[in-house]
Amino acid sequence: MRNYDVLIVGSGAGGVFMSYELTKLDVNAKILMLDKGAELEKRICPIKAGKVENCIRCNPCHIMNGYGGAGTLSDGKYNITNKFGGDLHRFIGEKEALDLMEYVDSILCSMGGSEAKLYSTENSDLVTKTLQNNLHLLDAKVRHLGTDRNVKILARMFDYAKDKIEMEFYTTVTDVKKDGEEFIVTTNKGEEIHCKKVVMATGRSGSKWISKVCDEFGIEQKKNRVDIGVRVELPAVIFKHITDDVYESKIVYKTDKYNDMVRTFCMNPYGEVVSENTNGIITVNGHSYSDPKFHTENTNFALLVSNKFTKPFKDSNEYGESIARLSNMLGGGIILQRFGDLVKGRRSSDRRMEKCFTRPTLKATPGDLSLVIPKRQLDDIIEMIYALDKIAPGTANEDTLLYGVEVKFYNSKVEVNQNLETKVKGLYAIGDGSGVTHSLSQASASGVHLARVLAKEF
Repeated sequence: MRNYDVLIVGSGAGGVFMSYELTKLDVNAKILMLDKGAELEKRICPIKAGKVENCIRCNPCHIMNGYGGAGTLSDGKYNITNKFGGDLHRFIGEKEALDLMEYVDSILCSMGGSEAKLYSTENSDLVTKTLQNNLHLLDAKVRHLGTDRNVKILARMFDYAKDKIEMEFYTTVTDVKKDGEEFIVTTNKGEEIHCKKVVMATGRSGSKWISKVCDEFGIEQKKNRVDIGVRVELPAVIFKHITDDVYESKIVYKTDKYNDMVRTFCMNPYGEVVSENTNGIITVNGHSYSDPKFHTENTNFALLVSNKFTKPFKDSNEYGESIARLSNMLGGGIILQRFGDLVKGRRSSDRRMEKCFTRPTLKATPGDLSLVIPKRQLDDIIEMIYALDKIAPGTANEDTLLYGVEVKFYNSKVEVNQNLETKVKGLYAIGDGSGVTHSLSQASASGVHLARVLAKEF
């Protein structure tokens, strides 16, 4: 049996920045942070290492789990805005949320991110151009660190906190109980940990675990949406005038046919398409590097359709998982299709891909996305591509590549107060696992916020 004042479950963005702030404030408490994944230097995806061509479903997935969470090996985009990326401002106030995100940015810069340019949509001509074509550009500032720089920054943050915060990896929490004022936590290693406070900071990959804990304690959870779509890849020159100006453009479109909302997400200029494993399901994502020597000739971004459901159905994540499973079943993982083949109602084949001028950055199975993605969402995506073609001519070219599926699972929103504490005294939820945030900036800010709250108690 071991005793701690604070147990942080998960070392994603929320956990990392919470540990940083607790260290900076020199809080007089004994703190342990656990993660089901590996320490930073051991987070090596076999695909990236060149050992395999396709995802082999590592458990745990090094892309999704380990120190820094899913954001570690991402392209390191930190959006400073309340317009998207979560609802932290609804709990702590708009100004406080923005101030915390600016503070997170200052930490990143002090740890080696100052060379990364801070982009802004303010005063951009793109705002006018999108409005003229029935599109809407969301307001934000964004700092792109790049996967390579992001890893170095996290390594420095680990070194900063390691002497104050005890950290253990390849460790999962199997049970959480409360006995009076104390929590009794059991791990997969058969250990029993006693602590005064438990912070649930597992990120999206820990959504089912958080739901289980909340159900056991009778904590209300509001079901969130699930976003389903594709990852688009095209020559970088097509979007160069946009990415050079604002880098990350969050463009929203309301379709004529269904009145559905479609948006661009996670734009990666000169980047590469990657696969990731979420609870055994292979989905697609995108990364980009700051170092030009790692640049590709393509830009990729997601097109996502938001799906919200009414009674009696309530498990939006299961709906998204079922579509991803179908893609995995038909394509053995990720399916790839040329836009020209999709609109002509034919599958892409190896023969057609050989004639494709856009060279894919991810090895995927040529196929037919219409056999996987429901008609409504697919119609929305096609309509959005034609809308984007008006501001970035060439988007609707035949050789534009579509990878499927991309699914963004949003955790059920855990009922918490302004301190991000549940109705169970001493049990907190931060980061994307809480459902309150779903971006690196807001998740990080939530960790800082809670660290400052707890600092007043020790």
